[in-house]
Amino acid sequence: MAKIHEALKPIQWLIGTWESISAKGSFPTIKDFTYKEVIKFESLGQPLLNYESRSKHPVSGAPMHLESGFLRIKPDTNEIAFMVSHNFGLVVLEEGTGDEQGLQLVSKSVDRMSFAKDPAVKKIQKRYRLNADGTLQIETDMETSNTPLTNHLVAVYKKNE
Repeated sequence: MAKIHEALKPIQWLIGTWESISAKGSFPTIKDFTYKEVIKFESLGQPLLNYESRSKHPVSGAPMHLESGFLRIKPDTNEIAFMVSHNFGLVVLEEGTGDEQGLQLVSKSVDRMSFAKDPAVKKIQKRYRLNADGTLQIETDMETSNTPLTNHLVAVYKKNE
């Protein structure tokens, strides 16, 4: 494992592979669903973490969603930026703050490929919380061209040691 950049110290608890122990999705325009997900944050010695997320159907194991990106922290601050691309044609830049207890992120820009399926995602808001039992909880809110900002995903993860 690469040396951890000094700037990452407040969020170094994220580094590693996390596997969901519960993951649920809902939105007013779709049927509620569950999923399994593995997320990975990796340090390469820079003031950023490489990120990957893979979700699959909880019964069949069929792939559902893939994300890839970078979580950067501004040295000597708690300011973070998270660039994420999604396999269905969405690219999001989120910014916010991060510390030893969690991250708070709001999208600064959301873009998508010209032939992506409607409705268009307009805003993403995420809350990462490190729970007292060592689990990670991530709540994702989403706004689309049809629906105001609404909770979309709630997942709890355990870290693979």
